[in-house]
Amino acid sequence: MNTEGHVFIACSQDGFIARPDGDIGWLHQLPDIGSDYGYADFMAGMDGLVMGRATFEKVLSFGEWPYKKPVVVVSRSLNALPESVSGKVSISRDSPADLMARLGREGWQRAYIDGGKLVSSFLQAGLVSSLTLSRIPILLGTGLPLFSGLARDIRLQHVSTEAYASGLVQSRFKVLREED
Repeated sequence: MNTEGHVFIACSQDGFIARPDGDIGWLHQLPDIGSDYGYADFMAGMDGLVMGRATFEKVLSFGEWPYKKPVVVVSRSLNALPESVSGKVSISRDSPADLMARLGREGWQRAYIDGGKLVSSFLQAGLVSSLTLSRIPILLGTGLPLFSGLARDIRLQHVSTEAYASGLVQSRFKVLREED
C-alpha cells in the first residue's frame, strides 16, 4: 500500500514561502493568539515527514531538532547528516512514487510533505491527498513561490476555511485525482 501525502504549509498572500534569500522571519510576525492553527492535530495524524533539502537545512538552523517522528530528506546532493539528527533523519534519492511506495512497505500510511519544490513534485506525481494552506497577511512582492513547475493543472476541492484573529486565513482542500 502506498503512503498518502498531506501538506500543511504557510505562504504570504502573494504566494511566497520565503524571501528570495530563504528568510522566513516574516512568518513569525503574527500576534500570539494562543493557537498553533491546528498543527499539533495535523502532526498527530502523520507517521512521519518527507522534506526537501532546503527545508531540512532551514529547520537545522532553528537549533534544537523539533520533530519526534521520523524524517526523510529527499535530496540528490546531500550525502551526510549532522550527528545531531542521527537516528532521526534519513536521506532518500528515490522518486516521489518510489519513496511513497517504500514508506508504505515500512508501515507509513500518512506522510507530511514539506518544502516548496518537494510539494510541487509530489502534487505533480499525484501523491498528495490533502492540502492545508495558511495565508499570512503580508505581501512580499518577490520570493520563493509555493507552487512552481507544475506541468498540469491540479484540481482541488474546498473542504473548509477558517479566519483567525491574527489575520491568518487557513483553507483545507482535498486534492482531486485526474479521474475525479
